Amino acid sequence: MNKPEKRDEIIRATMELIAEHGFHGAPMALVAERAGVATGTIYCYFEGKDALIRETHACLERQILASLTEDFPAEQSARERFLHIGRKLVEYFIASPMEFRFIEQFHNSPYGVAHRREKLFSKKEKNIIFKLFEEALEQRMVKDLPLSVLCALMFGPLVDVCRDHILEFIVLDETLIGQTVAACWDGVKR
Repeated sequence: MNKPEKRDEIIRATMELIAEHGFHGAPMALVAERAGVATGTIYCYFEGKDALIRETHACLERQILASLTEDFPAEQSARERFLHIGRKLVEYFIASPMEFRFIEQFHNSPYGVAHRREKLFSKKEKNIIFKLFEEALEQRMVKDLPLSVLCALMFGPLVDVCRDHILEFIVLDETLIGQTVAACWDGVKR
């Protein structure tokens, strides 16, 4: 196993264990065992467990963003771009239940709170979703609400229906995904 592969295996093992057992059920020794490395090897790549968890989330966030921007209709209306992002998000999560469970653990933890605070209030460049909301607000296409409320109204229900699909309470087919994403847009549009 070369260095990038070891790092990737450590991140994958961390994601799996946290998705399966939560943060406390993923001690470094168990991560090392699952990754097939010595516990000390983890510290060659990460300062400690907090850094490992944050980097695991960052890697997953990059994968999700790449999925959301695949075939992105940049020249279409804000509505069409929102619908595209919503569909892609649902499709990604229902195809990747382990990643979804990790994201849920992360976002409902102090790690997620700190991450959201940084995303919402940082002066760093905003991601594609925040930029799209800012554009829609400027064009008065969406309700004049804080960015965090708009995100919750648009994407919170999508996360819930993904969870219900993964738990087999519902079956999200292409038609239901489209209807659900459109309903979320209807919730934020002016």
